[in-house]
Amino acid sequence: MSVMGSEEAQMGRGAKTLLSPAGVAGRIKAFLGDKSDQSVAQRMAGAAFVIRVLSAGIAYVSQVLMARWMGGSEFGTYVSVWVWVLLIGHFANAGLASAAQRFLPAYAETGDEAGLRGFISGARRLGFLIATAVAVIGLAVLWQFGAWLSGDMVMPLALAALCLPMFVLTDIQDGIARSYNWTDLALGPPYLIRPVILLATMAGAHVAGFPTNAVAAMACAVVATWLAAAAQFLLLNRRLGREVAPGPSRIEPLTWLRTSLPIFLVETFYLALTYTDVVLLKQLAGPEEVAVYWAAVKTLALVAFIYFAVAAAAAHRFSEYHVAGDREKLADFLRASIRWTFFPSLAATVVILALGKPFLMMFGPDFVAGYPAMFVVSIGLLARAAVGPVERLLTMSGHQTACALIYALAFGTAVVLCFVLIPPLGMMGAAIATATALTLESILLLWITTARLGLSLGFWSRPATA
Repeated sequence: MSVMGSEEAQMGRGAKTLLSPAGVAGRIKAFLGDKSDQSVAQRMAGAAFVIRVLSAGIAYVSQVLMARWMGGSEFGTYVSVWVWVLLIGHFANAGLASAAQRFLPAYAETGDEAGLRGFISGARRLGFLIATAVAVIGLAVLWQFGAWLSGDMVMPLALAALCLPMFVLTDIQDGIARSYNWTDLALGPPYLIRPVILLATMAGAHVAGFPTNAVAAMACAVVATWLAAAAQFLLLNRRLGREVAPGPSRIEPLTWLRTSLPIFLVETFYLALTYTDVVLLKQLAGPEEVAVYWAAVKTLALVAFIYFAVAAAAAHRFSEYHVAGDREKLADFLRASIRWTFFPSLAATVVILALGKPFLMMFGPDFVAGYPAMFVVSIGLLARAAVGPVERLLTMSGHQTACALIYALAFGTAVVLCFVLIPPLGMMGAAIATATALTLESILLLWITTARLGLSLGFWSRPATA
């Protein structure tokens, strides 16, 4: 009895020690000092999540203010045009942003320093040139066919084209920085600096008495995009100067594009699926309903941020393990990344849905109409979270074509369902279409990963062996 009592006393003292400030500080210090791949990835994912949450707070405040300054119709027009910037901007990088997380770890693993230096400089120039060409083509199309569009869309779309070159440069620099675990430099400029500049310039225009319409908002977006990209460029070059020794470089644009273009197809369908509901809702319903639906979807953004954060930390690790042929680490890291995605996403969904109405009321009383759509969209987000960043694993391991086909099918499903469901159901039809497409995508990704790689996505089970 005395021995048992002594052991219980020791356990009690141990628990108190762990819960004491010194114990908590010690565990935090040990976690921050742990150099293992999973700990580094967890810290990257945590940093990415914090940045996205801060960004969401800034975006939420700015969108609430802009909705009130601009009114529902102008705000809906601005949202629709900015969605086109996001879509075309991510397309115009031709997959080079994600390819950075495949090539840079591979060059480092094989000791190919000339290839490493060549990609760091050459991919950015190539992406900028491609985006500039796309912007020029877009302006030419507007010049010739702008009369076919509604008058309130032409000038905002022309300003959107001016965003593209630096938007693409930011994307590619994001991929380079992630490959070196520099989450702050990867995500800070596009998700913190850019929205702060946008809000500040728009607030300045409002206080100065300038018209606060979609044209003004897009002009502010041009300024924010260029300044954020320039700041990221300078900071990235400074940090790379300490990591990459000077020397000869090898530029291989055809090699990069042969790999990046299939990844580009994956991202094309992925992003098209992400924004199809908003784009088609604008065409089939109207700007006021787009504004309400956009607010509802943005309120759920915290769930998507978790997925984004884990994917940001995982892609280059998948590439590294695949190049090294370390199947055991690959399987362990995959299961861990799914755990990091699903359980926080589930908890966030419960909290957000519980507080959804007060959040929507911040936009205005009419925006509460989007609350039911939040429940439907959350089903699709949880389905995606249940398989984690598995599409990054597929693209980093040479299965990007199969992944692209899956996203193409999911995108086609979303388009068909939007055309069928939005006319009778409005924003609820868009929500059903999105949730259905996301669920289909997740099921197919689960199947292809098991069939092609022989890996189990069930984080509670041991990986299958090929």
